[in-house]
Amino acid sequence: MIKKVLIANRGEIACRVIRACRELGIGSVAVYSQADRESLHVKLADQAVCIGAGSNTDSYLNLANVLMACQISGAEAVHPGYGYFSERANFARALESLGLKFIGPPPAAILAMGDKALAKRAAIESGCPVVPGSDGSVSGEAEALDVAEEIGYPILLKAVAGGGGRGIRRVESPDELPKAFKTAQAEAQASFGSGDILVERCVQSPRHVEIQVFGDEHGNMVHLGERECSIQNLRHQKILEEAPFADLPPSMRDEMGDAAVRVAQSVGYTNAGTVEFLVDEQNRFYFLEMNTRLQVEHPVTEEVTGLDLVHLMLRTASGEHLPFRQQDIKLRGHSIEARITAQDPDRDFAPSTGLITGWQVPGGRGVRNETHCYAGYSVSPFYDPMLAKLIVRAETRREAVLKLRVALDEFQVAGVATNIPFLRRLVATDGYMSGTFDTGFVPRFLAGELPEQLTSQDEAAV
Repeated sequence: MIKKVLIANRGEIACRVIRACRELGIGSVAVYSQADRESLHVKLADQAVCIGAGSNTDSYLNLANVLMACQISGAEAVHPGYGYFSERANFARALESLGLKFIGPPPAAILAMGDKALAKRAAIESGCPVVPGSDGSVSGEAEALDVAEEIGYPILLKAVAGGGGRGIRRVESPDELPKAFKTAQAEAQASFGSGDILVERCVQSPRHVEIQVFGDEHGNMVHLGERECSIQNLRHQKILEEAPFADLPPSMRDEMGDAAVRVAQSVGYTNAGTVEFLVDEQNRFYFLEMNTRLQVEHPVTEEVTGLDLVHLMLRTASGEHLPFRQQDIKLRGHSIEARITAQDPDRDFAPSTGLITGWQVPGGRGVRNETHCYAGYSVSPFYDPMLAKLIVRAETRREAVLKLRVALDEFQVAGVATNIPFLRRLVATDGYMSGTFDTGFVPRFLAGELPEQLTSQDEAAV
């Protein structure tokens, strides 16, 4: 077993990994910026190393400083969390050159899946359905117009190196394409250092469904069921996630799971990963992308499988075999995760910063909180606005939604604005309770097209 792990991240995911290390008897090393010196992950770790000033480029994305922290601390391995270096092959290779273990997939797999064009080719070669469009990046506007003419509008322009909803533009007609192409390309270049764009048909009213895969270093690969992630904001960023997908036919779950495993195996994948799909109105699914890391929403999979994914990451990175086979994986109950962010719904979800003067998290059976915050913690302008993840579990989806409503009512934060009032309104809609939503649900909600009141039956249950 690995003896000491450096967590190259911050916030709630750093706390999550540190706790898992402590549970397994593994030493933990936190890294932190000067702005994060009072963060909870610094207090929880066995060691802590400052890696720079407040900005991400000076600290959490400063490769030289993070590598130096590895050497200073004597860590044997690095867990990247998500974001930052988690999907950067050069970071994994740098660790290898220092004789350190990267707790994640091999660099070659990160490269293959980090490029949307290469990932799409891998999906095709593994027999996984893909959205019609360009085989790879297009050479420019002219080729994009040709592809769009062939597959039909509306289309999506997507950054090849993209993620987090950046570098994506929907185009309804040929007249819109030149401007949209330039905008997507500029955003992609600024965000990812590459302006390469691919073109795909826009799947109408899709549901966003992802499959959790996991592989050890001995050739064993399984899937751990699906997560429904269609509740997304206007920037294609997830707000609420749940497991399982309540309306997914069992045969389709098996088919999607098998496809996800084939895609992962085709690039020699190991450790935790997620294969994402779009599902259309006819229940046809299409490969979207693969995230070569642990996902923000991994707790809902843990809740319905009974597995600890971070423990598994640490154990398989230490050379252990997966302790189960595909037929051993059973999904029980229903789990939902809500992302709690420091954003002001009344100001177009602008980030909110400052001192948290009050912090009261919900509790009770089937309620879980993942956070790095507390009363007296200062929310910095330098980082992602996520404050916590609220996870609930119940025997049925309906019970889980009702439990989530109660938990959101109990969640109290003072000193900074949060998205909690927005989430309370969102999950109170009949549309959310019904589970019959797609990726357009939040835009319709924000446009006032969905009623927000509870039914009398639901009010009585709450």
